[in-house]
Amino acid sequence: MIFLPLVAVALLPFALAAPQPDAGVIHVPIVRRSQTNRVANLPKAMEALRAKYGYQPINTTYSKRANTAAVPITDEQNDSSYSGVVSIGTPPQDFDLILDTGSSDLWVATSSCSSCETLSSCTSCASTEFTTSKSSSFQSSGTPLQINYGSGSVQGATAQDTVSFGGFTITQQELLAVSATTSGLLDGVLSGIMGLGFNTISALNTTPFWQALYNAGQLSEPLFSFYLARYIDQSIMNTAPGGTLTLGGTNSSLYQGSIEYLSLANTPSYWLLNVNSLSVQDKTVSVGSSTLAAIDTGTTLIAAPTSVTASVWAQVSGSIALTGAYSGLYGFPCSTSVTVSMSFGGSTWTIDPADMNLGSIPSSISGTTTEMCAGGIFDIGTSVGSGSGVPTWIIGDTFLKNVYSVFRANPAAVGFAQLASGLSSTTTPITTGTSSPNPAKVSTSTATSTGSSSGSGVPLLGAASANANIAVSLTLLASVAACFTILL
Repeated sequence: MIFLPLVAVALLPFALAAPQPDAGVIHVPIVRRSQTNRVANLPKAMEALRAKYGYQPINTTYSKRANTAAVPITDEQNDSSYSGVVSIGTPPQDFDLILDTGSSDLWVATSSCSSCETLSSCTSCASTEFTTSKSSSFQSSGTPLQINYGSGSVQGATAQDTVSFGGFTITQQELLAVSATTSGLLDGVLSGIMGLGFNTISALNTTPFWQALYNAGQLSEPLFSFYLARYIDQSIMNTAPGGTLTLGGTNSSLYQGSIEYLSLANTPSYWLLNVNSLSVQDKTVSVGSSTLAAIDTGTTLIAAPTSVTASVWAQVSGSIALTGAYSGLYGFPCSTSVTVSMSFGGSTWTIDPADMNLGSIPSSISGTTTEMCAGGIFDIGTSVGSGSGVPTWIIGDTFLKNVYSVFRANPAAVGFAQLASGLSSTTTPITTGTSSPNPAKVSTSTATSTGSSSGSGVPLLGAASANANIAVSLTLLASVAACFTILL
């Protein structure tokens, strides 16, 4: 008979030598969700995006509502959105939340929200409503807050609770526990938003989850990065593996070459860059004097100033400006391939023509017998904000699907890199780990430390996950020892 402790000791070197995940670096699978009527949802998407950044819809009047907060929001009923599973409470309850670099607050629908739609038929989805009474760590401040935006509003109370995402946890994270929404606001699968902007634009006046991780030294590097998958040119599907969000590092299997970092164009609030150049159908288009752009994963389209948008579509033969509810959008012959390239002061990045084509427009809208499709760049309208930090461009997933994007806190910058070979197509990337309609599991695929990301001389924060390697090793050892127990 083999003495079990001796077996455990003998196997210890092999357990410790096993491949370990990078401390403080977590790869989170992203889910992409699509709506069956992509074009019909475009007016609602434009309205919500304009309100998100404080823009006045074309030919309409803007008015503020008293005692409300103009909090950035994402319309999940656009042609697509990218979400991750976030756990809230003790014990944890899982929710599919949109990952949005264009906002900074965390909000989730609660079980007290009678107007929030549920989708009981979705057996693979995470919970859709947060039951606060089941969380022993939930603390409500009782302070009411209403969020207004183009396509509706949410109401609730500010609160604190334990929040976990991608293996990281923040206790007493501030959030909005939503108790009422405009009818049809939530699609019954998505439960809210996790904002990934800076604390300076937080309507809750709090530190966003990712920034709290950074401040607490839980990230190997002060950054997070995205690969967003493309499905726009495939048949409609409700959910699909949507890419990867890496917290605390980058994923070298998802890009090639070096990451080109561009310093933020303003004090950190939104992730702001300046649009440097633009070409359409290989013809240069002037970007004008208003070039400040928010890099926004929570937005599907690209929004540009009125004059620039008109110039863009003037380069596309047969294009027309749409009217009515679709005002601001342009249509073009579906047989035309629209090629757009952009630069933010460094390399020039090309947008796949598939991302510029949002789908066929009914003839009743286009007013022509030629089959017309909606374009991915639209006129955002006139800003009602003021100051140097108000973006006049919104760069959404129409562009971001074509690059590997990195959002760095210190020194503050956005980085872009060329996608790894094969990822520029619609194929799903092959990475370690699993993806599913409810990707609660965390991938530990190869991560790369960019090293120079703290070029300002500010030292990188230490990783709070230093004990993770030991934990994995001991788990492996315990599993092997258990096998020997059974054999004996």
